[in-house]
Amino acid sequence: MTTTSNQANLKELLEDQQYTQLPQVGDIVKGTIIDLAKNEIKVDINGITSGVIRGKEAYDESGEYNNLKIGDEVEATVLEQENETGDLELSLRYAGHKKAWSRLNTFRESNEIVKVKVTDANKGGLIIKLGNIDGFLPVSQLNPEHYPRIQGGDKNKILEKLKSFAGQELEAKVITADEKDEKLIVSEKAAWEESQKDVIGTFKVGDTVEGEVTAVTDFGVFVKFDNNLEGLVHISEIAWQRIDDPKDFIKVGQKVKAEIIGIEGSKIFLSMKKLMTDPWANVAERYKIGDTVEGQVLKVNPFGLFVELDKEIHGLAHVSELSNQPITDPLEIAKPGDTLKFKILSVEPEHHRLGLSLRAMNKSNTPTAKTTPEEIATETVKEEVSEIKPTASTEPEIKAEKTDQPIEAVEEGKE
Repeated sequence: MTTTSNQANLKELLEDQQYTQLPQVGDIVKGTIIDLAKNEIKVDINGITSGVIRGKEAYDESGEYNNLKIGDEVEATVLEQENETGDLELSLRYAGHKKAWSRLNTFRESNEIVKVKVTDANKGGLIIKLGNIDGFLPVSQLNPEHYPRIQGGDKNKILEKLKSFAGQELEAKVITADEKDEKLIVSEKAAWEESQKDVIGTFKVGDTVEGEVTAVTDFGVFVKFDNNLEGLVHISEIAWQRIDDPKDFIKVGQKVKAEIIGIEGSKIFLSMKKLMTDPWANVAERYKIGDTVEGQVLKVNPFGLFVELDKEIHGLAHVSELSNQPITDPLEIAKPGDTLKFKILSVEPEHHRLGLSLRAMNKSNTPTAKTTPEEIATETVKEEVSEIKPTASTEPEIKAEKTDQPIEAVEEGKE
């Protein structure tokens, strides 16, 4: 029985290719470290042969074999079947490269949040390292807190801000892991959205929040609330009156209250003016069509003048209502800071619009309300036609030209 059992075991060993055929170049083999030298690692391959890992081939991108010791098991790629000493020439570098990219793709597929280390930056984003693989974190994929909101978009200041992250560890998600092109791209924003998903879910449109202004941009302000959540107050939602530059109205660090008016994924949209009384609600009680009002020109555009009547109510004097004469540039009539008197042409509280006329101040009659460009154009044509009607002094000449008789005969007939 013992002899039969030994024969069976021997047959199994002979049938096993790893005992009957040496590994081929490119194969990945498993082995046990039997010796460690400064620039050389000796590996036993299943007791049938040995291999050696030398120099740069001992570098492992996966990071799995950073602190090897005798007795550890390793996987290596065969570079040569037999070197000058008869050993397999092996590489941890090739096997580690495969393992490293395989692991990155596992992170990508599982949506796992990983830690990456920032090593440098350029104008497009951050250079990072995940394990021993270099990658990139684009500016657009930074979370709201780290996004470089630089007034005016100064590229040098943006780069300075990005370089300040060097040496830091950030949480991110792998969004691209292409081994062939060695392209690794990660997103901090995606990781932030994942971690904030449950928190954002506790809020709904209509809720009032209180927070601190973290950034002021040309298009609005960002408000941080509830520890790590951040929302945007668009320039049109800061106040009821017209605002040209949010910096003139609000400062970084200021405490504000706002109402949530929209939630789209991780994006939260806020409104400060929703919590303020709408000054246009009773505007018709203060300003009436035909009234003469005094206002300061705030801004001059090709289509007219924006005029401040009071702190909350602004009106528009359309270019067609600035002068009786055609003008090519409203700056010919007024400039920002000028104080002028206007006639009110229209009051539309529901649309937050108030129409003004400067040219009406030069007429004796009170103009009727013109609420549309078509009406304004029609009225202008009527006025121009009335100005070229023939006068009484020209009528005799017209009659004289129409008669067939000489002028002298006409005069004799009169006598």
